[in-house]
Amino acid sequence: MKDNFSKDSQLYAKYRPTYPAVVFDYIFSLVENKNIAWDCATGNGQVATKLAEKFTLVKATDLSASQLKNATPLNNIDYSVQLAEKTNFKNHQFDLITVSQAIHWFNFNEFYAEVNRTLKPNGYLVVIGYGLASVTPKINNLINYFYNDILGKYWDDERKYIEENYQTIPFPFKEVAAPKFKITYCWTAEDFLNYLYTWSAVKHFISIKKRNPLKLIEHELKNYWEDKKREVTFPVLLRVGNKKSFSE
Repeated sequence: MKDNFSKDSQLYAKYRPTYPAVVFDYIFSLVENKNIAWDCATGNGQVATKLAEKFTLVKATDLSASQLKNATPLNNIDYSVQLAEKTNFKNHQFDLITVSQAIHWFNFNEFYAEVNRTLKPNGYLVVIGYGLASVTPKINNLINYFYNDILGKYWDDERKYIEENYQTIPFPFKEVAAPKFKITYCWTAEDFLNYLYTWSAVKHFISIKKRNPLKLIEHELKNYWEDKKREVTFPVLLRVGNKKSFSE
């Protein structure tokens, strides 16, 4: 698994989108026994803290110790630095496993083997993510230009799975048809630029070119945005599956 997010983890914690309550209400409705959940690649713990509202215990893991330093501490969340594909968890331990905006970085076969090892027989795997933001037609065109033309070659190959709405990831589970959800914010142009700065391709661009690519669109974006807050919408990507046992 790649670690693209240790740097600027405080900015990541503040500006990365969070999922609305209706998404978690849906997830909670799936799981009858809410004893213990694993939030894999928890980042700053935004999903783990929501799971902790209903589950007795949440195990939250991440590759990045820096990310975990910015995670919200709660008595019933146990944070630890572990790989998604290899953990120290017991067999058949979890009622629910969640992965938010991260599964595209994993070795799928190794992670799914770990899911099947640690998930209870009637447990669920929920894969969550979000797609490209939508604001206004002019701003959307600028976002697409920035994404494709300026950053195009700086995206990791794994980004294609998000572009394909997670529909092309391997998913060896009995799938449950999930409802459609969206994330909505009211943001200033500065808020949106701070969010864009958390993109992994921006980090790659800065590392290689030694300059910030946001400077190439900042003036135009602020002109289109004007001095006010605008509604920013992200489509939620969601795959839900029941456990399917592998050979043991």
